[in-house]
Order: sequence, then structure tokens, then C-alpha cells
Amino acid sequence: MTDIFSAEKRTAIMRSIRETDTSPEMVVRRMVHAMGYRYRLHVNSLPGRPDLVFPSRRRVIFVNGCFWHRHRCRRGQSLPASQADFWQRKLDGNVRRDRKNRRRLRALGWAVLTIWECQLRKPDRLRRRLERFLGDV
Repeated sequence: MTDIFSAEKRTAIMRSIRETDTSPEMVVRRMVHAMGYRYRLHVNSLPGRPDLVFPSRRRVIFVNGCFWHRHRCRRGQSLPASQADFWQRKLDGNVRRDRKNRRRLRALGWAVLTIWECQLRKPDRLRRRLERFLGDV
């Protein structure tokens, strides 16, 4: 199956995908801030550049898109029909990199929480999870 967009249009679409300040990340940031916690963003010196960093608590949060980081939900298990081999390698690489970064952070003494895009649909459950994670200091 061929792409419905030209190569130039597909490149522009892919370039527009944000790495930071994504909608899911902004939802989590607003929620955490409303809970009274303060954090740093995308600390370059930590493995994986976590989305939210709580230095005094030695805690980090990653907010992952289900597709890009291969969550077990329906959206995370889909694969584009075109260039399936490329996408399989790319997304598998993302999973390996994420696992390696979490391991490195834990070895450095950081607690790690991953929040998946699909989990934002249940804000009460997410808030309780954040309270447990951030309040355990």
C-alpha cells in the first residue's frame, strides 16, 4: 500500500510531531502543579531527559505516547501498513532505549514513573497514582 501523501508532505507531517510540551505532557504537568508539587522539565543531565524531574524527591516522570513507546493498549500495538519493517525496527528501538534509560536512572538512585497517554482518560485514577508516587518520600 502506498502512502497517500507525497514524500515532502509526509516529511512535513513527521517533522511537526513534538518531542516536548505535548498535549499529554501538559495535562500531567497541570495536574501535578495543581497538587502543589514543583518540578523541573527535561533535565539533560539525566538519562532519557525525563519529562518531569523532582530533584529533592529523587523522582522522575516520563509521559509516553502509546504508539511511539509501544504500550500494551490497542493504540500502542498498531503498526502502520506501509514500511512496516522500518516502523517495527524504529519502535522496538524506542522500547529498548526507554528500558535502558529507566535502568540507568534507577541505578543512579532515582524512582521512575511512566505515564501512558491512554491513562489520561481516567484522571481520578491518574491523580491517585501520582499522589502515591510523589508522596512516598
